[in-house]
Amino acid sequence: MEFRQVQYFICLFEEGTVTRAARRLNIVQPALSMQIARLEDELRQKLFERTRKGMVPTALARQMYRQFLPVMRDFAQARAQVMSADGEISGSVKIGVIGSITEGVMAETLGAFSETYPAVEVTVLDGYSRTLSDWVAGGHIDVAIINKPRGRLGLDVEHIVDEEMLLISGAGRGAPLPPRLTLAQIASLGRDLVLPTREHGLRAILDSFAQHADVDLTPKFEIDSLVTTVKLVEQSELVTILPHICVHRPLMEGRVHAHEIASPRITRQVVAVTHPRRPLNSATAAFVAMLTQEMRSRTRVGAPGELPAPS
Repeated sequence: MEFRQVQYFICLFEEGTVTRAARRLNIVQPALSMQIARLEDELRQKLFERTRKGMVPTALARQMYRQFLPVMRDFAQARAQVMSADGEISGSVKIGVIGSITEGVMAETLGAFSETYPAVEVTVLDGYSRTLSDWVAGGHIDVAIINKPRGRLGLDVEHIVDEEMLLISGAGRGAPLPPRLTLAQIASLGRDLVLPTREHGLRAILDSFAQHADVDLTPKFEIDSLVTTVKLVEQSELVTILPHICVHRPLMEGRVHAHEIASPRITRQVVAVTHPRRPLNSATAAFVAMLTQEMRSRTRVGAPGELPAPS
């Protein structure tokens, strides 16, 4: 089994067709097919079922992919470290980020990072915190930015920021709301709530605080897309509870209003999780640092009762 064969196998597994895999590898299709056939001959088992829709991986192929992907990623990181020894950062970044961060600061971070490190390729995946943690553990991504988990993950966890969550209402929608409310007052406002589903990390945080305060936060709508949630609040008398980072731009543009939740104050902790045996390469470390700086610049600051000024 040769290194090149494993590289070709992983690419074909991910792309699903010989045509797309050969294009990604920048080789001709017969060369790819020949190497996969040699690999199958050596293993004496099929790795793919050839169908009209593409190459369907067998059980053995799925097992091989899980085992070899972390090895190949470690090799790529080691190569990037060596290549950047002259001080110029290159290589690739593969990061998983929860939706509230993706929708809040990712575009700005990617733009600034690309200008600073033009030789680095960046892949961003979003998902739930648990899914992203599993991807880090399995070697599918280098690092994940998630809400701090309650239990132990077996991964390295680094604190990024604590962020206060706010009640968000549409500007000019319904009777004006007080600048500061308790969680119990929010439940009795007579305004319908739109919240993420129970699969979402933000909902788990809200439910935990509500249960501790003995408050019922039953939403009228459950929507995981935070972009959709904010637009719905803008256009109606619905209200929601979100971190400031998710509504930074709508607040600046005056499309929504933010109201402090005074009792209990609801905060979420955002962390970076990495595999203890897979240190980040220089490119990924630089990207996480830039993303962290951008997040902290958007985090609610000030004394209790103050709302953050637009930045």
